[in-house]
Amino acid sequence: MSIKNVRLEVMQFLEKDIDAYMDKFLVPADKIWQPTDFLPNSQHDSFFEEIKELQELSKDLPDDFWITLIGDTITEEALPTYESWLLQMEGVVDESGEYIENGWSKWIRHWTGEENRHGDVLNKFLYLSGRINMREVEVSTQHLISDGFDIGTSHDPYKNFVYTSFQELATYVSHNNVSAIAKQYGAKKLSRMCKIIAGDEMRHHLAYTEFVRRIFEADPSEMMKAVQYMFKLKIVMPAHFLRASGEDRGSLFDAFSDSAQRIGVYTAHDYIDIMRKLIEAWQIDKITGLNEEAEKARDFIMKFPDRMDRISQRIVIPEAGPQFKWLIPATK
Repeated sequence: MSIKNVRLEVMQFLEKDIDAYMDKFLVPADKIWQPTDFLPNSQHDSFFEEIKELQELSKDLPDDFWITLIGDTITEEALPTYESWLLQMEGVVDESGEYIENGWSKWIRHWTGEENRHGDVLNKFLYLSGRINMREVEVSTQHLISDGFDIGTSHDPYKNFVYTSFQELATYVSHNNVSAIAKQYGAKKLSRMCKIIAGDEMRHHLAYTEFVRRIFEADPSEMMKAVQYMFKLKIVMPAHFLRASGEDRGSLFDAFSDSAQRIGVYTAHDYIDIMRKLIEAWQIDKITGLNEEAEKARDFIMKFPDRMDRISQRIVIPEAGPQFKWLIPATK
């Protein structure tokens, strides 16, 4: 049987439990938080006072914080790209490549619905803060969606689930650290907002990590090789094609990444730590039933974080970055 057909069989096997996964890892729309729960209410008499307070607190937040928050927001707003990518995955399309309505397509739509709220609430906060050139942010968002992305997974569900397991934990780390910094500056509502977004990301991370764990049980050698492939390829960020108006595709990502590292929101150490956490979560060292090629893949995976750690120690982050078109200087 071909590798592709085996993957389809494994996806169909896991699909039988999709409703249980949705009950465990997703929250119904009528019960979960919504963006308006965290924003000034335009129907209340205190609306303008709340905006004024929000804008006063926003003046004290450093530029690197804003650049990171804006980049995170744009990444969240590019959700149509991620949904369309996953909907082309084996197990969601049939053998001829045609979309089929099944448990996996239902999971992807419901997961998308939860993720969509993140961009909504962050976008509205940026708009109300008075610190942001929203038109420039909107141009960057449109570019990121229209430019698409190439994460190296093709339509392989094994590789895609390694990617989503990693990225959901990365976004948890990023939003959680933004929350901590906002709290330090007294922006308690923003801190709470980012904290609860991080909670969503952790639930989603646990779901995709569970999918990979189940695949390891059913098809250990191919799953091991998929993990090695993604680690070796280097798991790129969803916003790796980030750009500003009038600039080339991907030209802004390094400066955005430098801002995140300078302020401690998402660093090379975090990237390596996530790999280690995934190795531990999947108990890579204890997987049995591997063929010779997969055993070599496991050996690579186990040594890779230490190798990356040595490389990361040579990385030098600039003390300051360029002036971003997104940001309006604070006025006291």
